Amino acid sequence: MTKLRASTFGEVIRERHRQLDLTQQEVARRIGTSTPYVGHLESGQRRPSDKIVIRIADVLGLDCRELYLLAKPEARELLEQRTQSSADSIWESFRKDKRLQHVHNITGEEMELLSRIALLGDVRSERDFVCVLNAVRQALGR
Repeated sequence: MTKLRASTFGEVIRERHRQLDLTQQEVARRIGTSTPYVGHLESGQRRPSDKIVIRIADVLGLDCRELYLLAKPEARELLEQRTQSSADSIWESFRKDKRLQHVHNITGEEMELLSRIALLGDVRSERDFVCVLNAVRQALGR
């Protein structure tokens, strides 16, 4: 899939169909819409449905998720808020679980390391923290 460089949904689809040497009419035919509709999408006068975003991504060889987030910028805000608050709550839950820390003999130094990992936002469960810790311990020969 091609990475997106333009800043708006319309700019991306215009740039990409030109790269592929396709006209608006050809794009419209391939995604099952009218030529004026494609023009409206490119100029930002219309917003595509979810189905149209998927079709355009498929026809133009674009990353569907990135294209969708350009078409629906409010979705990016919701996803980013959810990801951040979810990561924060998982870390807080892990940090407060003294029983779990005791069972795995987690030191203060290791908790500091795990707190830095939590900032990356990629940990999805308390179990992930334990897996990361075990990997670090193994790498250090502990």
